[in-house]
Amino acid sequence: MAGAGLKSFAVAAAAIVLLGIGMPAGARAADRFNAIADVIPAPAQAQPGRGVFALRTGTRVSIPRDPQAAQIGRYFAALLLQTRGTALDVVERTGANLPAGAIVFALVSRRAEPDAEDVRSSAEGYRIDVSARRVVVSAGDRRGLFYGAVTLWQLCTASAPVHGTIRLPALRIVDAPRFRWRGLMLDSARHFQSPAFIMRYIDWMALHKLNVLGWHLTDDQGWRLEIRKYPRLTSVGAWRVPAGRAAARDIDPATGRPRLYGGFYTQEDVRRIVAHAAARNVTIVPEIDMPGHATAAIVAYPQLGVTGDPPQAVPADWGIYANLFNVEEPTFDFLEDVLAELMELFPGEYVHVGGDEAVKDQWQSSARVQERMRELGVANEEALQGYFTRRLGEYLRAHGRRLVGWDEILAGGVPADATVMSWRGVQGAIAAAAAGHDAVLSPDPTLYLDSRQGGSPSEPPGRGTIETLADVYHFDPLPGPLATDQRHVLGLQANLWTEHVRTEERAAYMTWPRAAALAEVGWSPAARLDWADFLKRLPAEFERYRALGIHYSDDALAPARSVGPYERHMSQDLKTCTDKLVLSLEDDAPIEGARAVFLIDIMNPCWILPAADLSRVSRLTAAVGQVPFNFQIGKDIEAIRLNPPHTPAGELEVRLDGCEGEPIAVLPLAPAADNDAVTVLPAVPLSGAPGPHELCFRFTQRTLDPLWAIDWAQLAP
Repeated sequence: MAGAGLKSFAVAAAAIVLLGIGMPAGARAADRFNAIADVIPAPAQAQPGRGVFALRTGTRVSIPRDPQAAQIGRYFAALLLQTRGTALDVVERTGANLPAGAIVFALVSRRAEPDAEDVRSSAEGYRIDVSARRVVVSAGDRRGLFYGAVTLWQLCTASAPVHGTIRLPALRIVDAPRFRWRGLMLDSARHFQSPAFIMRYIDWMALHKLNVLGWHLTDDQGWRLEIRKYPRLTSVGAWRVPAGRAAARDIDPATGRPRLYGGFYTQEDVRRIVAHAAARNVTIVPEIDMPGHATAAIVAYPQLGVTGDPPQAVPADWGIYANLFNVEEPTFDFLEDVLAELMELFPGEYVHVGGDEAVKDQWQSSARVQERMRELGVANEEALQGYFTRRLGEYLRAHGRRLVGWDEILAGGVPADATVMSWRGVQGAIAAAAAGHDAVLSPDPTLYLDSRQGGSPSEPPGRGTIETLADVYHFDPLPGPLATDQRHVLGLQANLWTEHVRTEERAAYMTWPRAAALAEVGWSPAARLDWADFLKRLPAEFERYRALGIHYSDDALAPARSVGPYERHMSQDLKTCTDKLVLSLEDDAPIEGARAVFLIDIMNPCWILPAADLSRVSRLTAAVGQVPFNFQIGKDIEAIRLNPPHTPAGELEVRLDGCEGEPIAVLPLAPAADNDAVTVLPAVPLSGAPGPHELCFRFTQRTLDPLWAIDWAQLAP
């Protein structure tokens, strides 16, 4: 990853201590800071001054002759024009004197021995001095200067201009990051996003001082990176038929078969995206998943697989597939060829090779894999994955790169210089650090952005669990022993998996503002973290989002939802009977246009309407839909129990105060059987005991696919 070495980050941390930044006595200073700086992430130190700098159309931006620094000054001017409509006059300065009445961008000399009292000796550190006479943004490196420009833009957009004038209170900001790795991961394998969206996503990251984009480019459901030596990876592996009856009925007239979904990034696309990221201080860490999550590659090149009966089409099921790469020499040649082309495109230090969820069933049952293990002197399948990982790590090291893998790679042994990404909680990071490996904390569920942000029915599809903005903000990136020994903690990363995030608009919504909370945890000193203060700064941040066209969630500031007894209770207002595997699933129809979203426990599709007074209730109406059961959940599928139907189409049964016994109402599903979208079933009489009671809703059906789901239920007097 392009960034300062660990020494410069230690220097920055020392500077923060020496300057008194974030010390307990600074809590009172935080109150003064809040009055002058609506900035996210919160800077390490802000000291108010006297006077005001007035900025308006025509104010000069003085840039040095250094091309990169000059570009940063132009970037700041362009941001302000876009978000405030204020056109600044960008002028290259020719002398050493700093002009009055101007915004000055300056690179200062970075000494051979960094000065611990000057955070500008850190590659990402910067200083801003605002006086009535001028504004000076200074740093020792273009990365720090870039972040100084971002902070100054935030200061300029913290409140509305008055008669066309932006008034900046005098202050000094001294700032440097807490962690080196402040990342987001975007899954482009499950659902493809356009190159234009990827670049906008990078723009938004940069404005939060996030500096690493993990780019998940391959998985069972799609291979998204052009590899010229193996064209079938994208001509075949990048395309699938979506799950569900609606997709099966969507016939492409050009082929007479169901329409394919997918896409891939050409190498020219990638070069353009990587260059754009570099200009925004963002390093892209590409991920090619192996040895598991390999189905798309095996469909394209069956010789890479283990079994004699390889999959014939890129699948549309979510979950964990058994398909692994084999361990023959030609397969390693293939993987090294892929990595060789990848390294030509991505210049960063790190390459992510996955390593997660590699179910070993195929390796265990394959006579050839077992023979290969004996040839290699490998004791078991976990050790075989260790061999697999070490071999690729050695290849990457020989080419000046470092391997990153999910925390499963620890089980079989990993290269000495491997970095471990801890996703199954934080124990992976603790174990990695204890073994001398660098680690990035990226735990499920707190930092998994495909979880819902709130309980509103307007929330997009995703995991059923709710991970709020506050949950992310209160995440501790230095748990347990890491609090006292953080030498191997590079930082933290939030992950946006996109199984259920079909559109770019939703990808943005699921990311922001939770990624703003992540940015503050990753950048600001620990003692500067203050949830109440962060909430106070959010309205100004939301104004910036609106100006930039970022689709975001305001759930953190929204009032709690209240539903009256005779109002529609959406599935999100109901309770699932159990919490085994709760998902927020999108209907598969219509193909074009808005689709319903159902909250459902796929292991136990059953809902509870919270206690309502049934004394005056006479009838019940419900709207239902169907979703494809496209989940690879292994033997867990055997635990799903379905009530047998009494009619060919099945029924929605309603029971009183529990889910056993005879139903008090039955809604036939025949009107909905052939409708791919939502159907409002005819109302039925509701008879039951007076007073408050819970109602249990459960469908009858013979097979899991498709799976019936409630959209809403409504009681009426």
